[in-house]
Amino acid sequence: MSLFELQREGDVQELIRLLRESDNEEVRMRTASMLGEFDEHADRRDVVSALVEAAETDDSGMVTAAAVDSLDELGQDAIEALIESMAGVDFEGGEADWVRAKAFVNALEADVPELRMAAANGLGQFGDTDAIEPLVGRFTDPDPRVRARAARACGSIGDPRATEPLESLLTDDAGVVRREAAEALGQIGNRQALQALLDLYDDPAERVRRIAVNAFGNFDNAAPVDALVNALGDDAATVRRTAVYSIIQLLANVPTQKSHEIRETIVDRLSETDDDSVVAPLVEILEEGTQVAQRRNTAWLLGRVVTEPDDRVLDAMIAALDDDDQMTSQFAATSLTELEDVSVERRLLDVVTDDERPTQARTQAIFALGKVGGDRSRETLDTLIDETDNEEIRKRAFSAISKLGGRL
Repeated sequence: MSLFELQREGDVQELIRLLRESDNEEVRMRTASMLGEFDEHADRRDVVSALVEAAETDDSGMVTAAAVDSLDELGQDAIEALIESMAGVDFEGGEADWVRAKAFVNALEADVPELRMAAANGLGQFGDTDAIEPLVGRFTDPDPRVRARAARACGSIGDPRATEPLESLLTDDAGVVRREAAEALGQIGNRQALQALLDLYDDPAERVRRIAVNAFGNFDNAAPVDALVNALGDDAATVRRTAVYSIIQLLANVPTQKSHEIRETIVDRLSETDDDSVVAPLVEILEEGTQVAQRRNTAWLLGRVVTEPDDRVLDAMIAALDDDDQMTSQFAATSLTELEDVSVERRLLDVVTDDERPTQARTQAIFALGKVGGDRSRETLDTLIDETDNEEIRKRAFSAISKLGGRL
């Protein structure tokens, strides 16, 4: 039976036998790689034991590397089994946490890069701030995968002491290292960490740009505005979409007295494009967002940056007329009046004449009709004033119809 068939049939015992007994290095390497896929197998314990044995005793560096990779795929407990065996300690026997951490720190010096990678992963999951110094020590590791994992672990721990060393990785030749360093700085999130990311909006690697642009939304000042505006023109749609989300988050974070200038800058740039990768995120935030400040800013922006709204844009803005937050509802109504679309009046009239709609939605629609309505709106509002029992709706209708030329 071929290795592929053994893998497909889940015959882990035969794969284990081949890992231990085959004289063919290629076969042992492939079986070691395959065994990492059986995380939920009934014989998982045997799988881990065999991989630990191979990682420690096999003469082939390729087999050792494959075994360590598979243990890493199987999870933290599998890697701990290897570290435990190498260190000669018993993690299950109540060893103190510092003993476990020290064993992982020691593994950072292993000859096999896959083991150094796994040790960095483990230290990141422990979250012990004492691991920062040895992890930073791997930032000069000759293997870029190890440097990347060490950076990731520092981000998971979140200790600000790692900020400056992580900055040094932002110019690493390997894109994966720059990406993990950027992600880690975003997780740490202090002023120095965020400032370090500003120059990455034009990094040659798309994922690095996206990670950096995503972090810009965590600022509470105008520092990232220029970078975000530039990111709106990025060649990659994922970066443009991320820039939109960050813009909305930034507007929610900055103090009110600073937000006006930022808003105008953003509107000028956003209004230059109807690119779906820019508009769609705004609609998604309005449809699905849960943070009030973000929804308010989105409702305000949509009417100022969309010139040719499609049905989804209009549906989202009409639905927002009944938002639980009154300011979001008001911004949606105001934005609807900014749209140059012949269907806006019809959609607003549908809301106004629907007795099943909440009063807030109807009054906001009436307000908007006072701005964009024509003869049909004037007739509808005139009739509504006479027939409605809702005093708030009647009051709003009087105000709106006066802007359309008064009652008939």
